Amino acid sequence: MTLTRQCSKTACVRPATSTLTYVYAEQTAVLGPLATYAEPHSYDLCEVHATRLTAPRGWDVVRLELPEGEPRPPVDDLAALADAVREHRGTIVRVDHAADTEREGATVTEIARRGHLRVLRDR
Repeated sequence: MTLTRQCSKTACVRPATSTLTYVYAEQTAVLGPLATYAEPHSYDLCEVHATRLTAPRGWDVVRLELPEGEPRPPVDDLAALADAVREHRGTIVRVDHAADTEREGATVTEIARRGHLRVLRDR
């Protein structure tokens, strides 16, 4: 018997499609594909509520989306991304200019890495 998880929003009966977690120290909300398993400190959201998500004033929203038709990665990327944001807080990072990348006319610098995830900063 397969159970589908419901949206965490009160009175919403739609199935969950995304998972939301907060990194309070960084004032960041991280929204990504539905996590492999339910966590007590994260929220499952349906497509409607995930699309309408807003964060408090001054907060950033990081949306992690998988390309259409891509299989789900074996590691829970949403939790890994939230952990990477937490670890980056307060660290001094030596910027390696060889890691600079040109992307669509904007220059970005890789400032941290955890596994296959990267934290980038616009310059």
